[in-house]
Amino acid sequence: MLNRYETVFILTPVLSDDQVKEAVSKYSSLITQAGGKIVHEENWGLKKLAYNIKKKTTGFYNLVEFEVEGNFVKDFEIAFKRDERILRFLTVKLDKHAVAYSDKRRNAKAANSVQS
Repeated sequence: MLNRYETVFILTPVLSDDQVKEAVSKYSSLITQAGGKIVHEENWGLKKLAYNIKKKTTGFYNLVEFEVEGNFVKDFEIAFKRDERILRFLTVKLDKHAVAYSDKRRNAKAANSVQS
């Protein structure tokens, strides 16, 4: 049985757009190589941090929602810890209510973009 997870990670602001895309695709491919499925990805762009991290005041925020076996998350987070481009990350296991909310929010966002 696959569990649904959501990971938000912050990349250092000194990266170019291509370097950010490459880093995001690296972590997406780690998920798919482990037999997981990416449900949704969002790039939130360059945002101001609430507090300085490694003397940086901004960072590139990315969200990845995915389904994968539970034992994969430990290795996934080790990859984040080893990558100096990552300032912070947080992985959360979504329960059925969080999955329903996430799907509802995504569908509402898609409906709003169609109407515009």
